[in-house]
Amino acid sequence: MKSYQSAAPVRPKILTVDDRPENLYTLGRLLAELEADVFSAASGDDALGLTLEHDFCVAILDVQMPGMDGYELAELLRGNPSTAALPIIFVSAIYSDEYHHRKGYDSGAVDFMSKPFIPEILLSKVRVFIKLYEQRLQLETWGQWLEYLVAERTEELSQSYDATLIGWAKALELRERETAGHSQRVVDLTLRMAEALGISLEERIHIYRGALLHDIGKMGIPDAILLKPATLTGEEWLIMRQHPIYAYELLRHIHFLTPALTIPYSHHERWDGSGYPCGLIGEQIPLAARIFALADVWDALISHRPYREAMPPDTVIEYIRQQSGIQFDPNLVELFIQFAQQQLKRPVESLPPLPKLAAG
Repeated sequence: MKSYQSAAPVRPKILTVDDRPENLYTLGRLLAELEADVFSAASGDDALGLTLEHDFCVAILDVQMPGMDGYELAELLRGNPSTAALPIIFVSAIYSDEYHHRKGYDSGAVDFMSKPFIPEILLSKVRVFIKLYEQRLQLETWGQWLEYLVAERTEELSQSYDATLIGWAKALELRERETAGHSQRVVDLTLRMAEALGISLEERIHIYRGALLHDIGKMGIPDAILLKPATLTGEEWLIMRQHPIYAYELLRHIHFLTPALTIPYSHHERWDGSGYPCGLIGEQIPLAARIFALADVWDALISHRPYREAMPPDTVIEYIRQQSGIQFDPNLVELFIQFAQQQLKRPVESLPPLPKLAAG
């Protein structure tokens, strides 16, 4: 039998970029209290070189720098597959107005802080990304362990692996008490749609897993936002909209889950291109994500939430029809409504069975 060795613990790495040595020194002193290694770069070119050598959990960038400024650096990082999901925090003393904040977010930042900033606030934000990084490494370790086991016990592994995914989904629902049962209902609707559309058995397994884990990125959203019993502010929505990126960052290194990432990463894209995180348009959005978006919105609107009461099914059906060609794929809307109405007549008590196919 083959042996398996788990990877040694890895210290998180933080990248700071600023053309002023005194600013790098100040950031280094501040971040020293975190259990992480801090790497400093005085230019965008130096920063790009460091990202080729290290796996950073977060990058803190100045905006105004000679040569390549922070916005250009962020766009280059977003354009490189190996750093596309790297969380970026801008800090700037000069560019602190709304226009530059928006420009920072458009270039790929997850946050924009004006100088002088409150040290504890920056530290708290960095701690979130360290936690996400550590969770990603843990998931990678689990994924490597699962890949090792599959060579020994394929069928047993498949069953236990998907049971683990169900456990993750239930753990998130325990955190969001108002969404209990949400996962099983949306998985049921999504799988029925996929089968009706002739999607292969193998692909439906990936859809099953992706639907189960569609909101796993919300593990990185603070409780104050996730459980807020009122409408979110604009700033809070910017944070909430990071959860597909968090999901991608958590799952992308797990071999078995790579084909299932389309739903966690793309289920908030919209047919007209106004969705997030990538602004995909029409059939640029993966079919699985287009199907799931209908199931997700349907179930969310007919269910109670802390900030509103459940909507009547007829009202939700009318809303979905109104959003055909805007939020939803117009080729799927009427078929989906048929399945949604059928589900109302037969409440889903448990997760539907996984489509039968040998694991792998």
